[in-house]
Amino acid sequence: MAIANYADYDGLGLADLIRRREISAPETLEAAIARIEAHNPKLNAVVHKAYDEARRAAAGPLPDGPFAGVPFLIKDLGLRVKGWPRTSGSRFAEIAADAEDSLLVTRYRAAGAVLAGKTNTPEFGIPGVTTSARLGPCRNPWNPDHISGGSSGGAAAAVASGMVPMAHASDGLGSIRIPAACCGLVGLKTTRDRNPNGLHDGDRAMGFSVDHVVTRSVRDSAAMLDATGAPQAASPYAHPAKERPYLEEIARAPGGLRIAWSSETPTGNPIADEVQAALERTADTLKALGHDVRPEGLGIDYRALYRAQGAVSAANFAAGMKEWIALKGREPGDDIEGLARRLYERGKAMSGQDAFEGWRTLRKMNRQILERFETWDVLLTPVMCTPPPRVDFLDTLMEDLREFDRRQGASFGFTPPFNMTGQPSLALPLHQSRDDLPISMMFTARYADEATLFRLAAQLEKEMPWAARKPPIWN
Repeated sequence: MAIANYADYDGLGLADLIRRREISAPETLEAAIARIEAHNPKLNAVVHKAYDEARRAAAGPLPDGPFAGVPFLIKDLGLRVKGWPRTSGSRFAEIAADAEDSLLVTRYRAAGAVLAGKTNTPEFGIPGVTTSARLGPCRNPWNPDHISGGSSGGAAAAVASGMVPMAHASDGLGSIRIPAACCGLVGLKTTRDRNPNGLHDGDRAMGFSVDHVVTRSVRDSAAMLDATGAPQAASPYAHPAKERPYLEEIARAPGGLRIAWSSETPTGNPIADEVQAALERTADTLKALGHDVRPEGLGIDYRALYRAQGAVSAANFAAGMKEWIALKGREPGDDIEGLARRLYERGKAMSGQDAFEGWRTLRKMNRQILERFETWDVLLTPVMCTPPPRVDFLDTLMEDLREFDRRQGASFGFTPPFNMTGQPSLALPLHQSRDDLPISMMFTARYADEATLFRLAAQLEKEMPWAARKPPIWN
């Protein structure tokens, strides 16, 4: 294998070449480092480089995992990596070096991944765009004037530019699916608690946020979830069982599925015409593949849903900030940004009664959403209302945060409900815009039914392939 071809392989492809000794793990890592050094100055995707540690890992004995020797990156939010700094995209909440690995990081290492650095994220992962005063803006490999999405925008930009074939990402209200959509990748928000949260992850006890990866191929996403998605010891939550490995599921036909499709948004405003056209083409393709496809939406009171979610999220954020304040020994000053300050102040002012009223409303509305899936196997929607906006359109540091909210609401309209219900939800890069930016579709299944999503995704990967599409920065 010529080293120049490194980026053309997915993670399983690279691991197979390493296993057959057509290329070594150290050579593979050097190819990754070369691409990071070539493309990161323009994209700002990788914010911490651990090359020396990665070189030692690649040269040493590798575990017998599915991704043995494959370079990998960790999002700079939440997960701990022993000896590495953790900033959470914040000037206030910085850790010089974590003392131990998170459980999920331990599982990434056991899968054979060679950890080479950390990726960009906005402060505390709050918005759907990756920019912060601490880490700066991350840009889209398809067009650096446009966003890479958030809050896993660094991970998505790194994978889409071929720095690594996959990278860790997390999703609290769309933070895997939105960056995957912006950058033309596969992005699965797993079922709640499918992957372990670990002992340190107190703020995810509410269940909105999950961890997984962004990838270029369906099979990489499936294989990594097989490697990491095992029950966590002493977990207080029941782990949703799977029938067989997901890597086997992608070889199985999905059968005739009942698929609803909708462009229904919380605001009721129409989505961009080319996104609507892409949605309708996807529905037509699914019908031609033999699925029972019908136009039908959630039909819920989105205002009530988001009011309840906002109350719960604010109270949870304030509780998390209380831990940071105890650790730092002081309140945050001007070293937190406007979005975080607003959320913190709202959470502090909220009563326990208000927070629990939010929880009660969410529980009731989650039932309403889940009831819809008693007659559907899958719901198809776009991931975003528009193609990826420009970086200067979604600036988290702008003074008018109400205007930022308006712009963000006009861009991201579909992902949050399924963090609240805990259902698996998958972004697939099926289309391109007139300006050659990715337009992705989102497929959401019943609770714990990743298997159906993987089977359907594999079918669409063959029917509407995206692997040959590469961003201009690729070469």
